[in-house]
Amino acid sequence: MESLLAKKLRLTSKPVAIILTNEKPEGASQFKPGIWGCVVAMLKAASRGKIAAFDRETVGCGGGGVGLGFGNTFHTSGAGNTGGIEYFLSTGRGEGYPEGEGYRRTPELAACFVSNLPIIDLPYTYRVFKPLDLVDPAVEEPCLVTFFVNADQLTALVIMANYDRPDLNNVIIPHCSGCQGVFLIPYNEVKSENPRAVVGMMDASARPFIEPNQVTFTVPYKRFLEMEANIPGSFLTKSTWNKIAERL
Repeated sequence: MESLLAKKLRLTSKPVAIILTNEKPEGASQFKPGIWGCVVAMLKAASRGKIAAFDRETVGCGGGGVGLGFGNTFHTSGAGNTGGIEYFLSTGRGEGYPEGEGYRRTPELAACFVSNLPIIDLPYTYRVFKPLDLVDPAVEEPCLVTFFVNADQLTALVIMANYDRPDLNNVIIPHCSGCQGVFLIPYNEVKSENPRAVVGMMDASARPFIEPNQVTFTVPYKRFLEMEANIPGSFLTKSTWNKIAERL
């Protein structure tokens, strides 16, 4: 499946389809059970042409299980005992426990952050990251599509996400983990009447796995198709965008 958006944006990496399935694709990469790994590293590999798959035993860490919709798995982690997710995300629990990440000022605020996550446990064995150009929509339908983009490309996608809507708020930038920003929170938008796109990688722990000038832009698959269909006549066909495209 080819993407006209990817062509117009002159992407150097492939859009990634995220697929829910009970069958593991042949040749898909997986983390080994019980071994730590970052979901974002697999996402980046998929943008370079690889296929990655995750099940409940191969999510890389407890946070990855949450981020990929395997329920509340914060109590499990390849990094060992964190002393409680509310401490790990904030101040730490003290001697004998890992240093707190400092993403929330207090454990209480971190606990509120966790309680506001749309945690879900989906009844599929695998979450698959697959280059969009390897997807046959007659055989499988993604639930989400993710782009790795720079600031110019993000600008274009934000405009397109608002192009056929009357309001201003059709893209959100939540602070969350890398995997939450590419699956959990965007998937929560799938069931919305007017789903929003999600800008991700506002996670200092996951950013070392991607290029320094990149963020992710994830959109429900049906919204992606609408954005693709809206390209003719849009600013992407006008001289304003062509000036920007020349430097991509």
